[in-house]
Amino acid sequence: MRRASPLEFPFAAPPAPGEALEVAPGVLWLRMPLPFQLDHINLWLLRDEEGWTIVDSGIGDAATRALWERIFERALDGLPVRGLIVTHYHPDHAGNAAWLCERFGAELWMTQAEYLTAHAVRAAGAGYTTEAVLKVFRRNGLDDAHFAGMSSRGNRYRDLVPEFPLSYRRILDGDDIVVNGRRWRVIVGYGHAPEHASLHCEDLKLLIAGDMLLSTISTNVSVWSIDPEGDPLKLFLESIQRYRALAPDTLVLPSHGLPFRGARERVAELESHHAAHFAELAEACAQGPRSAADLIPVLFRRKLDMHQMFFAMGEAIAHLHYLYYAGRMARETGADGVVRYASAGKPARALE
Repeated sequence: MRRASPLEFPFAAPPAPGEALEVAPGVLWLRMPLPFQLDHINLWLLRDEEGWTIVDSGIGDAATRALWERIFERALDGLPVRGLIVTHYHPDHAGNAAWLCERFGAELWMTQAEYLTAHAVRAAGAGYTTEAVLKVFRRNGLDDAHFAGMSSRGNRYRDLVPEFPLSYRRILDGDDIVVNGRRWRVIVGYGHAPEHASLHCEDLKLLIAGDMLLSTISTNVSVWSIDPEGDPLKLFLESIQRYRALAPDTLVLPSHGLPFRGARERVAELESHHAAHFAELAEACAQGPRSAADLIPVLFRRKLDMHQMFFAMGEAIAHLHYLYYAGRMARETGADGVVRYASAGKPARALE
């Protein structure tokens, strides 16, 4: 029997494409489609007396922009867009940033790491290339067939973020962004993206969580070529601890799925989810050395397409790095150049 969720979902269904749903005074919820298995993103509109602030923008394609046109006609009450806050650089969040800012003369607000990363990935600079990523994956056991399939990806980011603003307003952890007299406190988190910004309004008891706290799926946390020896999962698990301090009745507005209450409970669920994965990986590696590619069936018990496999590789490496740096895994590089992990039999690092 499936255990009942400890989370509360006050909205049974999302707004229809091109429509807006008010979730709190002056806060509107939009939903836009995505051309992936994760087929949607939630976006947010914040109203003040002089106009609107948008939070996240959807991918930069014609279908999404057509839905934005419907929103402009039906939901803005004739008021302009004055600002755009982008929580992080991923294309479903940043894809229409330049288009929206240019259309309305609006300011872009982002953390510096996310802004610069968007430009680096669009330019395929600073190590953000398919070739560099596949070199890391190859070292972690990616087979010939998947290597060949992934080699043809090209710069998919630039396809989904066709242009990006050349200036921005920098936001920092702890900053207050004031909209309609209400303060939205910036909470920076790590692991999913370099410097992801969530927004907390204590007055409204709302958290615009971005991808840091999702209701029914776990956020992708991957090792990428820019930091091939990093431990992003440790950063993510440490970051989400901050949401335990939110009031229990805070409504969490995630980028995917439905809004929910129960941030503390969701943090606990995510910790349990990753702890279970750590135990399963340790058990698999106790039977003999395994590469990250060998262990993907342990983490993902379904057939993965090429797009999903790309992210699964990064996530498998992230889990193994967490265990390695915690002292629970040993690793060595074989004569074939592939890194393999074996259980070290040491206690788990606590999730505090």
